[in-house]
Amino acid sequence: MSPRAKTTAAFLTIASLLMLLSVSALLRVTQLREHSTLTEVLFIPSAKAVKRMSLGYTGLLADLYWVRAVQYFGNHHLAHAKEYDLLDPLLDITVSLDPKLEPAYKFGAIFLSQKPPQGAGRPDLAVRLVEHGIKEFPNDWHYYFNLGFIHYMDEHDYIAAAEAFERGSSIPNAHPFLKLMAARMRAQGGDRETARLLWQNVFDTYPDKMVRSNAMEHLEALRYDEMIEQIQSRVKVAAQKLGHDPSTWQDVVQAGLLRGTPLDPKGRPLVLMPDGRVQYSRPDDFPFVQLGLPKNRTGN
Repeated sequence: MSPRAKTTAAFLTIASLLMLLSVSALLRVTQLREHSTLTEVLFIPSAKAVKRMSLGYTGLLADLYWVRAVQYFGNHHLAHAKEYDLLDPLLDITVSLDPKLEPAYKFGAIFLSQKPPQGAGRPDLAVRLVEHGIKEFPNDWHYYFNLGFIHYMDEHDYIAAAEAFERGSSIPNAHPFLKLMAARMRAQGGDRETARLLWQNVFDTYPDKMVRSNAMEHLEALRYDEMIEQIQSRVKVAAQKLGHDPSTWQDVVQAGLLRGTPLDPKGRPLVLMPDGRVQYSRPDDFPFVQLGLPKNRTGN
């Protein structure tokens, strides 16, 4: 074998070894256990490090990391986890490897923004991810809608939401809905009807079944809150008539405010607490509701 051939063979051997080591290290990240420790979080290399180790296969690795992010979210969601420590690093690596991978922005932002156990409860990270998406897709109005949605629903920052909708409304062929929502944000802020409009728009415009199901759960929660609010107002009127908080539903019936014991949407009797509050007997059956919850618990 000539010296040149020997050099070429040695180079190929070293390159193959480096590739195996790189792939092995990357696969180790995709095999992290469901209940990850801080050590495992720290083990994830930076996006830049992963890109250097990819040896040009960035698109393939981005798909692998995206699948891992979805699996990680799904496992934690089903387990009603309170922490999603690996979610943001996995998403960051995914979009760093492939900045044009649209599902990672659209669905990743949902995973990050919603409160546990429905999501990571990090709307700040969701905003950062969507802003990254806007840089890659500046003429897609959907990203501005998602940004305004997160500011409104999860951060309750109505001015930031209005600004996001206004930015999107200036995009060519943007949906007229963005201008409407920008005006509502500045005029009315956090009213229930605005929330209904936003969730209805998500349900009507997103084809993905998971997103539509999530939107429908939020729309149902808004209806349930209205129901509890109406019953609660009748209990309050009954208390004024009786001169004290009613102790049973029969007291409210006798005061002429109800025809019988009110039922929750699952057909179970609602609970009338000693302090006059109306409460679900099984509040965990009603995700995203704000009313009808135990005193020490807030809505999702």
